[in-house]
Amino acid sequence: MSLGTPEHDTQEPVQHPSREHSRRQFLTYLVAAPTLAVAARIGADGLAPGTAQAVVPSLPAPAEVLDLGDALILAAAPTANLIVVTVDDAGRVGLALPRAEVGQGITTAVGMLLADELDVPLDQVDVTLADARPELVFNQLTGGSNTIRSVYGPVRAAAAQARARLLAAAAARWGTAPSVLTVSGGVVSGPGGRTATYAELSAAAADPGLAVVVATPKPPSAARLVGTPTNRVDARRMVTGQMDYTLDLDVVPGALPTMVRRPPSINGTVRSVQNLAAVKAMPGVVDVVTVATGVAVLAETFGQALAGKEALQVTWGPGTVDGESNATIQQKLRAATLPFAVPPLLTTTVDAEFDFAMVSHAPMETNSAIADVRRDRAEIWSGLKSPIVAQQTIAAELGLPQSAVTVHVTQGGGSFGRRLFFDAALEAARISKAAGKPVKLMWSRIDDMRHGRARAASFHRIRATVAAGQVLTFEHRVASGETDTRHGLGEILTSVAASLPVGGNLSFAQTIFLTTVHSPYQLGVTTHLLNEVPLQMHTGSWRSVYSANTRGAEEVLMDEIAAKLGKDPVAFRREFLKSDRFRAVLDKVATEGQWGRSLPRGTAQGIGFHAEYKSCTACLVEVDATDPRRPRVTRATIAADVGRPINPRGLESQLLGGLTDAIGTTFRAGLHIDAGLPLEGSYSQFHYTRQADSPRDARVFILPATGEPGGAGELGVPAAVGAVANAYARATGTKPRSFPIEFPVDFTPFPR
Repeated sequence: MSLGTPEHDTQEPVQHPSREHSRRQFLTYLVAAPTLAVAARIGADGLAPGTAQAVVPSLPAPAEVLDLGDALILAAAPTANLIVVTVDDAGRVGLALPRAEVGQGITTAVGMLLADELDVPLDQVDVTLADARPELVFNQLTGGSNTIRSVYGPVRAAAAQARARLLAAAAARWGTAPSVLTVSGGVVSGPGGRTATYAELSAAAADPGLAVVVATPKPPSAARLVGTPTNRVDARRMVTGQMDYTLDLDVVPGALPTMVRRPPSINGTVRSVQNLAAVKAMPGVVDVVTVATGVAVLAETFGQALAGKEALQVTWGPGTVDGESNATIQQKLRAATLPFAVPPLLTTTVDAEFDFAMVSHAPMETNSAIADVRRDRAEIWSGLKSPIVAQQTIAAELGLPQSAVTVHVTQGGGSFGRRLFFDAALEAARISKAAGKPVKLMWSRIDDMRHGRARAASFHRIRATVAAGQVLTFEHRVASGETDTRHGLGEILTSVAASLPVGGNLSFAQTIFLTTVHSPYQLGVTTHLLNEVPLQMHTGSWRSVYSANTRGAEEVLMDEIAAKLGKDPVAFRREFLKSDRFRAVLDKVATEGQWGRSLPRGTAQGIGFHAEYKSCTACLVEVDATDPRRPRVTRATIAADVGRPINPRGLESQLLGGLTDAIGTTFRAGLHIDAGLPLEGSYSQFHYTRQADSPRDARVFILPATGEPGGAGELGVPAAVGAVANAYARATGTKPRSFPIEFPVDFTPFPR
């Protein structure tokens, strides 16, 4: 894997206790309203793309005019001025980021922005995670590949104002003008060889009487760190086991390890516990309480809690989907698929249908939380991507005012959308209240896979009409299990409804669908429609939400349309892509990946392209399918244009992670639903990508900066899904239609 830059040692961050705001800690607030990123992109890429003149053009899709990320930025704009940068009396720069770090590297990227604006080394910057801040309203949700897009302007503006105040303090001390001063490494230099550190200036800079003009951020050309591949500041702690996750925290004396016995089907209920007294008498067991989600065992150790919950004899009430299986769900989805508008009468059509199974988020860290609930207050610790809604919900559940509930956001061990939901925090609060004791709640891996959130199953029906070497219409109909979005996104979209490029009585799901999914190709009259089936299952936004399946399936069909028109897959895409920017990315990956090179029988190349959230990427893979039941990606090349890349090394990781997700969910990783419950209960059963399944030769190319940052957290999945499926199709001579492709129940399920 190469970005063309040498590796270097990771800087180990210095840990500091939280400090109270005081005169000795300089605070600066953003005072200028931020400029929305959407204004720079509409028209440039969406409304006036560079088109291939020979093709039948398509009207801009809603997501090309204003996407979900734009909507999140609009909703956050009224409170974007509440982002706080601090410079303390030790000269350290700090920011409590109102987002969740779950491994995507945002604390490093934001630290780089601060370091550049304030002219300090990165190891002098501390980016922590903010507690739930209800005054931010819609500005503390992590999702939609939106963190860097949404904080890029406010963080830089706040840091620029901080720098201006420090320079003004130095100028006042020396009786000179700020314009003659320079900064390097957190040291201000002035005429006559005078110098002063940020530590020495912080108190004076905090003086409200200091006269300072509103500052503007530096131009991109002045960047020192931004745009340079940089190791994560927390990488060494992660790989050496020194990173603290929720259950590593020792924040509440006497918090009891807790586990929950859960029902044998989704949303089952507790009717009775037959051996309550016997379990309470087991070694180390402190208490056993019943809550809405099951029976909780509190013990002195997690081993004792696990033994206690396994020993419970519970009579269960039925769940909400007891009769459902993969087969019944797909039957319902097929029946719910909306019809095409263009009949296959006078033109040639290319038609296809695709099934996608449910998929677990499967983060390394299972669901966990610490809760200390008292009569008049509560305190919660958990990895949370929507902490304000978590705080509101927990307060209502406990019968407390929201101000009496403190929610701390902790480092998350993976998410992929999972931690948008706060079910562990809510469950821990319920248990703590019922038992009258603080708890450390841990879900087992089986709990997490069977009762946690998952990507909903979906069915796709696609039709393209072609004539005279052109694509005249393209219709995609999606039927999916309902994706639960009760984590604050609904309120956000409602708040900006007047600005959304969709109208009428559209369903909420369709609104999200249309502001995230769009075709990057000129395919004539293009329509996308979603219909969701309200199965009462535990679903959630899985990485790339609707696009992973929708655009992945479309990339498979692009190869089949190209074959129908007698065109090479890359040449077809190049001809029909909407902009020169897209074509530059495709050209880069085709060149670097040596598209069309000779390969042994049973091995083939596949290509995929995707654009979302003002970014675009292409993926070219080679798949060895000499054993069609054990296909393997042996080589991968990825190119991306993400606008202005903040940390190219972080982007490389994001795109490789998207490829890893695509390999797993395309080939082997999915959930088998049986009698209302997933059969999978461990990584040995949920066949996600292992090291042995990953390509040893994988290269990522980030194109030069253009404009402001686009989203990249989910970008890599859809193109890679298409590329992997297309390579498999060419290697085997088949047309894959059901994913994952190899999906037997090849294990003995754990007891329910």
